[in-house]
Amino acid sequence: MSKDLLLEIGTEEIPAHFMPAILKQLKEKAEAKFSELHIDFAEVKTYGTPRRIALFIKELAKKQADISTEHKGPSIKIAFDADNKPTKAAIGFARGKNIAVDQLTVKDGYVYAAVHEQGQRTVELLPSILPQLIEDLSFPKNMRWGNLDFRFVRPIRWIVALLGDEIIPFTIANVHSGNKTRGHRFLSDGTHVIENASDYKKAMKKLFIVVDQNKRRDMIKEQINALAAKNNGHAQITEDLLEEVTYLVEYPTALCGKFEEKYLKLPKEAVITPMREHQRYFPVIDDAGNLLPLFITIRNGGDKALSTVQHGNERVLRARLADAQFFFDEDRKKKLVDYLEKLKTVVFQEGLGSVYDKALRLQKLTEYLAAVCEIAPSVERSAKRAALLAKADLVTAMVCEFTELQGIMGREYALLDGEDESVAKAIDEHYMPRFAGDKLPSTVPGQLVSLADKMDTITATFSRGLIPTGSQDPFALRRQALGIVNTLISAKMNISLNAFIEKTMELLSISADKQNALAASIIEFIKLRLKNVLTEAAIRYDIVDSVLGDIDNVYAVYEKALALNNKLKTEDLTGAIQSFVRVGNIAKQNLFTIDKTLFSVPEEKALYQSYLDVKNELQALGNDYNTIIDKLATLSTPIDNFFNKVMVMDKDEKIKNNRLALLKNIDKLIKTIADFNKIVL
Repeated sequence: MSKDLLLEIGTEEIPAHFMPAILKQLKEKAEAKFSELHIDFAEVKTYGTPRRIALFIKELAKKQADISTEHKGPSIKIAFDADNKPTKAAIGFARGKNIAVDQLTVKDGYVYAAVHEQGQRTVELLPSILPQLIEDLSFPKNMRWGNLDFRFVRPIRWIVALLGDEIIPFTIANVHSGNKTRGHRFLSDGTHVIENASDYKKAMKKLFIVVDQNKRRDMIKEQINALAAKNNGHAQITEDLLEEVTYLVEYPTALCGKFEEKYLKLPKEAVITPMREHQRYFPVIDDAGNLLPLFITIRNGGDKALSTVQHGNERVLRARLADAQFFFDEDRKKKLVDYLEKLKTVVFQEGLGSVYDKALRLQKLTEYLAAVCEIAPSVERSAKRAALLAKADLVTAMVCEFTELQGIMGREYALLDGEDESVAKAIDEHYMPRFAGDKLPSTVPGQLVSLADKMDTITATFSRGLIPTGSQDPFALRRQALGIVNTLISAKMNISLNAFIEKTMELLSISADKQNALAASIIEFIKLRLKNVLTEAAIRYDIVDSVLGDIDNVYAVYEKALALNNKLKTEDLTGAIQSFVRVGNIAKQNLFTIDKTLFSVPEEKALYQSYLDVKNELQALGNDYNTIIDKLATLSTPIDNFFNKVMVMDKDEKIKNNRLALLKNIDKLIKTIADFNKIVL
């Protein structure tokens, strides 16, 4: 008969942002461990609150499954002597499998040992399994306490370990497992007995603990929305804040507070940031999207003395907003452009000048990109102005206090100074994407300045040898490279990555002898980000590999991959790909000069003419890669005819080299789309 298993690890408060990964890790490790030990179960769930990590396994089998295995041993000739008596080899093999030698069986010329292992009782295995699961958990940061060498995310205070109603005994970090848990820190006193593992959630509810994080999240969201509607508004609920608050409380109760309307005159983000980032409050807006002088927060407890809690939260926020008002007023004593001078005192990176120097480089890089992309003069002027002002808000009081507002306050101050709206928006957008999943810059000036800023930072940092390794990426260069890739694709920009990097190195005064190696490392770094983008776009892995040979034009690579992926889904290109691969395999030598007077066989003349026709047609097709692939596929027949009728390796050296040159040029044309050798048929 199966029973439910409960393992609850009670701790000091765990950082909220650690919890999702911890619960996922515990679930995966438990599933893997019990499957490995052949102990059946119906379902594995993990629960988490600030003070507990819980593993719940439904219907865990009472014993391991019996296992019967057959092991192959030595051949009959080795296992038995001339008198058909077992040799030392057979005796040793049988002993190793814990069976008598006369239990060995013979088939296919070999001896076999059939081994039957009887499963142990689960309750006997759990005292070693459960502490191992706890010890195997890893965390971003560990703690030690007392005089123990044991490390965990936070000090362990109690452990509940139950199989049904039976306690699983073990000790870890001087804490003995049992059936006693603790409820809410303020709404429940002392320890409480859990009679049976299956009663866990019900028992915790009585102790004012909503142990299921999914239910807790739904409760929080429902309470916030109801409270906002009651106050004629809509709560702005972001998933990251909702998740964080979910793991900050065990028994959620929403409350609504107010602040003075005078603070609504501040830029919206200057009010929302102290609320959301510093106080974990949810802003409230009206139907038109205007900020209301309200906030909603979640209390870890019931509704007793809720007005007192509300008043305390209001007082804290009032102080924050008063600071924001002060910083804003101080900043507005000067125009945004006046802060440029102060940027000269801020070091960008060691040996690479100041942030003011970076601003001047951004202007020149933006001008370069505008020329390459043939941007209209008025748009170019806006982009260059935005590039100059992009970093000016870094030395404002508001951004020094609330660093999350960089770019945002630059946008607001630029608008207040009467700068063009496109300039102001680009100042904000040049930081995009700020985090994974964030939106990309949508305006041309924003895209140009964003690309310039990210490439300047990557090139400068690489030039100092600070290339990200493993999980270490203190300058967020992976995110910036990904931003470059996604911006180029979304903006449909056909620019040369190599030329872009070369221009950036020139502006950074990188010495000529270091430029080739530096450019190669940056290209490789960006290539890995592009590979991730293509993979996430559900493009086949072999197609991804086939188009990454040359990523000079990132947008073109993306379009090629999409087109090839779609073609291989809907059309049979097997024959064409085989022809392309055959050409590539034989055209190894770098022979490019073709002498058409040396062609004598009709099939080679036909292939040459087909090559010229296709090459000319491709030049007129631009980025229409679906049609380009179709045109390339028409080369398949003349290629096959050529190989069927023409001896490439002719005795005449000139004729041989001329035919190899023809194939090399065709291969070069084909590889402008993909290396078809890497396509799996």
